[in-house]
Amino acid sequence: MAVSCGLFSTFLTGETAALVAGPSSSSMRLALPQPPANLRMARAVTFATVSQPPIGRQPRGITKPRRVSPEMQALVGVSEIPRTQVLKQIWAYIKEHNLQDPENKKIIVCDEKLKKIFGGKDRVGFLEIAGLITPHFLKES
Repeated sequence: MAVSCGLFSTFLTGETAALVAGPSSSSMRLALPQPPANLRMARAVTFATVSQPPIGRQPRGITKPRRVSPEMQALVGVSEIPRTQVLKQIWAYIKEHNLQDPENKKIIVCDEKLKKIFGGKDRVGFLEIAGLITPHFLKES
């Protein structure tokens, strides 16, 4: 006797399903063979784990603290800082001093501190910021 668990296994075993009349004579339903009552299905148990960063791994790339220019130090207040934190602090400064153009929030209206960082520009698009701060990160010697 072949054990079947659905239409596909019925097809493979060669058994045929019978049409059985339902409660009303106009509705027909497909009666599939049922698996034996003592058949147990195996279940794979998985556990989700939070990946831990490797111990002792040093920050690198944009998360590595770098020395910054005196103009940038005046804005952020420290001499070494990661690029990601500089962007966060610049945006906090822009929001705190309400320096976004009221008609187009993607445009930053620069005050004196930001003009020093953004190359003397009066207005800067938000996509330009990442490129304009690059010269303020000093090369390590």
